[in-house]
Amino acid sequence: KLPGIAPMLTCQRVIDALFPTTLGGTCAVPGAFGCGKTVISQSLAKYSNSDVVVYVGCGERGNEMAEVLTEFPQLTTLINGKEEQIMQRTTLVANTSNMPVAAREASVYTGVTTAEYFRDMGLNVSMMADSTSRWAEALREISGRLAEMPADSGYPAYLGARLASFYERAGRVKCMGSPDREGAVTIVGAVSPPGGDFTDPVTSATLSIVQVFWGLDKKLAQRKHFPSINWNISFSKYTRALEPFFNKYDNEYSALQQKVKEILQTEDDLQEIVQLVGRDSLSEDQKCTLEVARIIREDFLQQNGFSDYDYMCPLPKTI
Repeated sequence: KLPGIAPMLTCQRVIDALFPTTLGGTCAVPGAFGCGKTVISQSLAKYSNSDVVVYVGCGERGNEMAEVLTEFPQLTTLINGKEEQIMQRTTLVANTSNMPVAAREASVYTGVTTAEYFRDMGLNVSMMADSTSRWAEALREISGRLAEMPADSGYPAYLGARLASFYERAGRVKCMGSPDREGAVTIVGAVSPPGGDFTDPVTSATLSIVQVFWGLDKKLAQRKHFPSINWNISFSKYTRALEPFFNKYDNEYSALQQKVKEILQTEDDLQEIVQLVGRDSLSEDQKCTLEVARIIREDFLQQNGFSDYDYMCPLPKTI
């Protein structure tokens, strides 16, 4: 395995600017129902800079797979200067919620094995698993039928080990054989905790394994702020490794990224004061901070995935 040095560009400003991931990284997208997990997964499949996309619909609604099959053939992307259909680089593993439980467990392994096949050809592959919670529920059901000892919330005791063995198959590698080539598998796993509770066993086990966490917030989704990634709880452990890459575009990238996070965190603290004693009690500097944070939130972090001009944002435009 090799360390990740180049980012997986998603064309989503909040991800590329604040919480980037590398080619060969592991990411988790947990969120309650209606927060936009599927839209984020499909946006990554459509607009990321991967050579191949493996999209696994694991135990989700059948109409979502139908939507992918309907939309993707109509979309195009530039590959080596030539316009090609996105469907030509996409592999779908369809396993909807009305299919057998054993097949649901196998679908995720089928998807990651397919991704490794393309990786060994020297390609950069991104795999979207939507959703790993349904996969964990299938593990729980099979474990119950085998009369195994249940652990937290009825999940089997080996849940963490199974999740780790799945996510550890991601990475950038030097392939065996000739000619010399390097490939990468990036895994993005959507997690559906019941009621948006991040203390759920599947979410907790996933958090201890992945390097990038894009936590979706129900309150942001209700305010129609999409992508509803909560900047206060999300993190990326690849930021330091990707600094040399981003500094080629702008030497001040790291400082600006840190400043934006500080402003948003300060706004969160000030909002509590505003709710208690009102906005008039703030100093002029604090009022200015709130206004700058509002501009960052509404004009930079917010992005309409269904508009003609803002559905994707290339990296130079983001920076």
